[in-house]
Amino acid sequence: MTAARRRFGRDGYERTTLRLVAADVGVDPAMAVRYFKTKEALFAAAADFDLRLPDLSTVRPEQLADVLLPRFFAVWEEEGTFLPLLRASTGSPAAAEAMREVFAAQVAPAIGALAVDHPLQRAGLLGALILGLAMTRYVMQAPAMADLSRDQLTAWIRPLMHHILTGPAPALDGLDVTTRH
Repeated sequence: MTAARRRFGRDGYERTTLRLVAADVGVDPAMAVRYFKTKEALFAAAADFDLRLPDLSTVRPEQLADVLLPRFFAVWEEEGTFLPLLRASTGSPAAAEAMREVFAAQVAPAIGALAVDHPLQRAGLLGALILGLAMTRYVMQAPAMADLSRDQLTAWIRPLMHHILTGPAPALDGLDVTTRH
């Protein structure tokens, strides 16, 4: 799986093949086909991971960043699935769907339970913040994000997470709800 994750992360979903992954680990491509059948099945297996989020049920909203960000830093910085999946999700509908499934199954329920109201929207906004942080710090390696220590980054993100979870919901009456753009 490590070779598949590395290949999907480096080359993207579209350019990765069963043959290339098999070559990376020095096995006959027929073995990869035998076990996984299709690239889609290999990708699904490679993208299957557990974020191992801590129990957030007793966490106060103002502490969320201090509890959650260390876990995400660990996920992002380990040689694993998350960053290759994030990279692949920018160019592949299948990878984007896998990323959505991880957030829908693991992140949204945990975060939504802490929201004062509108749990789906608040969890979605926090998901966007978390994914944006991962993308700018670890994929794009933007100096403004990559050069901050974990503690500095947490200090910047803490009030944003708290506000997203507990701040007043916007008044949406009268706003256009017919288009997504």
